[in-house]
Amino acid sequence: MTPNRSASSATVHALINWEFEAAGDQADPSRIRLPHDAMLTAERGDDAAGGADTAWFAGGDYVYRTTWTPDSVDTGKDLILRFEGVQGDSTIYVNDARVGMVRSGYSEFDFLINEHVVWGGPNEIRVEVAHSAQPAERWYPGSGLFRPVQIIAQPAVRLSHDGVRVRTRALTNLRADVDIDVQIHNAAQTVSASVTLFAEGQAVATGVLDSGHGTIPLRVPRPRGWTAEDPFLYDLVIDVHQDGGVVSRHTERVGLRTITVDATSGLRINGRTVQLRGACIHHDNGLLGAASHRAAEFRRIRLLKAAGFNAIRSAHHPMGRHLLDACDELGMYVLDEFVDYWYVRKTAFDHSARFLPTWREDADALIAKDRNRPSVVMYAIGNEIPETATPEGVSLAREIADYFRAADPDRPITLAINLFLNAMVSLNASPYKEREDDKSMAGSTEANVMVNHIGKLMHFVARLPAADKASRDAFAAVDVAGYNYGLARYRKDSRKYPDRVILGTETLPGDVAWAWEQVQKYPAVIGDFVWTGWEYLGEVGVSVWVPGKRAGLSKPYPYIISGPGMFDLEGRPDASLRLAQAAWGRLESPAIAVRPLDRSGIPYVRSAWRVTDAVESWSWAGSSGKSAEIEVYSTDDEIELVLNGRSIGRKAAGKRAKYLSRFKVPYEPGTLTAIGYRAGKPVSRSQLRSASAELAVTLTAESDTLVGDGDDLAFVHVALSDPSGETEMLVDDTIRVDVSGPGELVGFGTAAPKTEESFLAPSATTYRGRALAIIRSTGGEGAVVVTARSAVHGVATIEIPVVAAAESEHRPDEILESPLLP
Repeated sequence: MTPNRSASSATVHALINWEFEAAGDQADPSRIRLPHDAMLTAERGDDAAGGADTAWFAGGDYVYRTTWTPDSVDTGKDLILRFEGVQGDSTIYVNDARVGMVRSGYSEFDFLINEHVVWGGPNEIRVEVAHSAQPAERWYPGSGLFRPVQIIAQPAVRLSHDGVRVRTRALTNLRADVDIDVQIHNAAQTVSASVTLFAEGQAVATGVLDSGHGTIPLRVPRPRGWTAEDPFLYDLVIDVHQDGGVVSRHTERVGLRTITVDATSGLRINGRTVQLRGACIHHDNGLLGAASHRAAEFRRIRLLKAAGFNAIRSAHHPMGRHLLDACDELGMYVLDEFVDYWYVRKTAFDHSARFLPTWREDADALIAKDRNRPSVVMYAIGNEIPETATPEGVSLAREIADYFRAADPDRPITLAINLFLNAMVSLNASPYKEREDDKSMAGSTEANVMVNHIGKLMHFVARLPAADKASRDAFAAVDVAGYNYGLARYRKDSRKYPDRVILGTETLPGDVAWAWEQVQKYPAVIGDFVWTGWEYLGEVGVSVWVPGKRAGLSKPYPYIISGPGMFDLEGRPDASLRLAQAAWGRLESPAIAVRPLDRSGIPYVRSAWRVTDAVESWSWAGSSGKSAEIEVYSTDDEIELVLNGRSIGRKAAGKRAKYLSRFKVPYEPGTLTAIGYRAGKPVSRSQLRSASAELAVTLTAESDTLVGDGDDLAFVHVALSDPSGETEMLVDDTIRVDVSGPGELVGFGTAAPKTEESFLAPSATTYRGRALAIIRSTGGEGAVVVTARSAVHGVATIEIPVVAAAESEHRPDEILESPLLP
C-alpha cells in the first residue's frame, strides 16, 4: 500500500531573528539571531553581583521580541511554542497574552498557543527575562535565549509528547528485538499506527498498531548496534492512520543498543565491556559564551573524541539537543546530569527553594529529551549534594532514583558524591541550619577551598570511616556509585561492597593515570571523568597558577576562566591532556611541553586542579639563558632530550615514571627533540622549534568551506607566526578582524586566563601569540573573506568558500517511495 502523500506531518518553524534590549537601556533594540547569550553584552567588573562565579559578568533583565506569521499549511494544527532553555526566569507572551513561564535554563518548556494566535497576519512573541539576581549557579550561566526556540505545528491527531519509546530488548549479530511503544494524542477508535525502521535508506523492519496506545514489536535482522566506536543510526518513521489515510508522521534517528552494569562485568554496551574515558564539561562554548551553536557543539565532541575521550559528563545540568545530536552522530557516551543542588542552597540565588515542588517536572523533561538517544547511557541525579550525608537526603535520593527508574528502566542511575564533602557534613554536629527562608550546609565551594589547600590530604580523609559512613546509604539508593575525588577508596570499597559498581565522576587531572590504573585493575570500576575536558567561563581562577606565595581559591577581576580544561577556550589541547593520553595508551610519540619562560624563577601558587602550566612550544623570544623546565609525556621506556643536536640527558619514562620525564636546561633558540626508547632502541621522536624574528599575522581555518545555511560556523585561528608556521609565545599584538561576504563575526578572543576585552568586539590582543575568530554564516552564496589587521605585524586575509546547504540524506520523499511502507 502506498502511503497517503497528503499526510499532515508536523512542521517546525525556527524562530531565529529577534529584537533584543536590556532593561533600562535607552538605545534602540538590537537585532540578533539565536542562539544568543545576553550576559556577554553585560558589563564586567569587580563589583559584579555574581562575582567570581559568573566570571565577573553582571546579570540583567532583558526583553526579546519577534514576529511570526502562520503558514497556510499549518491551518487546523496545534501550535506548540517550544523553548529548549532560557537562562533566567522568563515570562512568555503571544500578542500580549501571557502564556506561561520558563523557570529553568536547562529544561524544555512547551506552550500550546492556538488561542492566542491570529491567522493570516504577524504575531508578536515576547520573552521577558529576569536574570539580574546573581550568582544563580556556581559557574558562568549566560543569560537569555541561549538555546533554540521553535514553533511546532502539529496535527490534532499525532503522537503525544514523549509518545515514542524505543527499547532494544535483545541484540545479537543475527537479530535485534526492539519494542516501539507508541501513544497517540487525541486517539479515536479509528486511529492506528504503522512503524518502519530504515537502515541507510532501506526498510529493514515494519510493524502496526491497531489502537491509539500500545507496543509494536520489531525484529531487525543482522542489526548494527550503536556504540561510540561505531555510532550507527537507523531512521524510525511512524505514521498515524485515521479513516484510511495518514494524518501525521513522525521521524526520528535512533540507535539499537543494550546496557547492563554490574560489579563483575562492569559496564556492557551490546554485551561488550566498555571502560569510560570521560571528560566533565560545562555548557558554555568559551568565546561564544553560553550560546548553544550546533556547529560549536559538534566541534567540541569531534575534538574530544579525536583526543581519546569516549564519554562526557554534563556538569552539572541537562545537556541541550545540539550537543546530544553530536554525541549520537559522532559517537560519544553520555552521562546526563540532572542538577547541582537539591533543597540546600549552594549559591545566593539558586533555585533550591523550589526544587522539591518542581523536580518531577524537570525530571520528566530530561527523560523525554534523552529517552531514545543511544548516546545517553546513564543519568546522574545530583552532584555533590550535601544532603546525602543526612537521613532526609538519603530518603530523597531513593525517591528520585526510583522515579527515574520507573520512567526509564533501561538506563542505570548514578549520584556524584564528594566523599570529602560528605565527611565534612557528617562530622558537623549541626549539619545544616534552617531558617524560614534558608537552608545551608557546607557545600561544593567550601569543599573545593579545603581541597585546594590540603591537596593530597583529601585522599586520607576519603579513606576515613566517616567518609564511608556518610556516603554508603546514598550510594545504596543508586545503581552506580559516583565518586568525586574518591580514588583512595576504590580498592577497599571493591572488597567491602562486592556488589557496588564504582564510577569516578570527577578526578583531578594529575590523578588520571592512577584512576585509569584502577579502572584496569578492578572490574567494578567502570570508568573515570576528569575535571575538566574543556575550559569554561566562571568559577574564575580556581585552577590558574598565579604569581606569588598565597592566593584564594577564586581569583579577582579580570580573571575570566576557571583553568582546568584539557582543551582551552580556543579548542587547543593543553599539556595536561598528554598525561591522560599516555595513561590510556593513546600517545603515539613523545609530547614535549615547556613551562613559560617569562615565569622562569618566579614563585607561583599552584592549584590542585591543574597538573601543569607548561605549553607545547620552544619559542620564547628574549629568554636565552633562562632556566627552562621541560616536561616530556611518553609511554616509552626512556626519553632522551636533544637540544640543537646536543644530548641533554636520558631519563626513565612510561608507566614506571608515571608517564612524565622532567628536564632542566638553559634556554637557547633552535630545535628541541625528544626521542623515545624501548628495549634500548629508538622507536619514536617529536620536535619543537623556535620561531624566527620574521613574524606576521597568519590565518588558518579549521574547515575548507562554510555551509550557507545561516547557521554554520567557521573557526579561524589567528597567530603571530614565522614563514614556517611557528608561533611566538612572548610577542603579542592587537588584531582587528573584519568579515565580508555572507558571514558575520560572532566571537573573537583568546585563551587568556584574564582579560578586560569583550568576545563580541572585532579587536583582541593575542595571548601567547594566538587568538580565535568565529564566523557565522548569514546565508547566501559566494565566499566569506576574513581579514586580520595589525599595526605591527601586517595584514592577513583568508577566503572561505560558502557552499549550499546539502540536502539531507534522510529526505521524507525518499522514505515515502519505499515499497515496504504499509
